[in-house]
Amino acid sequence: MRYRAIFFDRDGTLTYNNPEKEAFRDRTIALWSGRPFSLPYEKQMRLFALAAENRVPWYKNLEDERAFFKRYYRAMLREEGVTEDLDARAETLFAALWCNHDRLLYPEVVGVLESLCAKGYRLGVISDTSPSLEYTLRQLGVARYFTSFTASSLVGVGKPDPRIYNAALRAQGATAGESLYVDDCEAEAEGARRLGFTAFHLDRSGRAEGRWTVTDLTQLIRFVEESENAGR
Repeated sequence: MRYRAIFFDRDGTLTYNNPEKEAFRDRTIALWSGRPFSLPYEKQMRLFALAAENRVPWYKNLEDERAFFKRYYRAMLREEGVTEDLDARAETLFAALWCNHDRLLYPEVVGVLESLCAKGYRLGVISDTSPSLEYTLRQLGVARYFTSFTASSLVGVGKPDPRIYNAALRAQGATAGESLYVDDCEAEAEGARRLGFTAFHLDRSGRAEGRWTVTDLTQLIRFVEESENAGR
């Protein structure tokens, strides 16, 4: 077997945001504030900074993370001018949106994980995210396929910093040369490739091109099968 370990990014690779949850958020906040609500990336990052309250890191465990997101939803509501029943309404958003099926799996994910596990590969996740990484995948019924969960909040750095990839390798007892990685962010796939991983950029739109670009995860199965056959 050419590869010992196969690593995946989570968001945009294994999972995507549940549009029904986002619609609930936007509709509910608009009802309370009396004006349309949207959450562009820059606004989200600003609210994250407010919720962090100068803590570094923002959170180190699930208890920290729960407290952080309660502050985050309070900050979100305050910014929209919501002051009445602020704490109760922030709790409503938190209960509905934090680790409550706020992500969904892409259609091919379970089949790909089943196939790779059946072939004997060790699977891991490397994600720029919070301590709830494993918890969210357990909710989706796929945590059982993975033997490592490497979250930037716990490592202390995010991709493409080499330290987060190396932490994932240590968790699996593998070298970069023995490992394959896939990420929907090209720069983060390239960061792994610079360390010696075989790394794919996942572009589900089909617009990106290149030897190390795939459009869905089923292409990984063909790649590892061809690699196995070539090694015989």
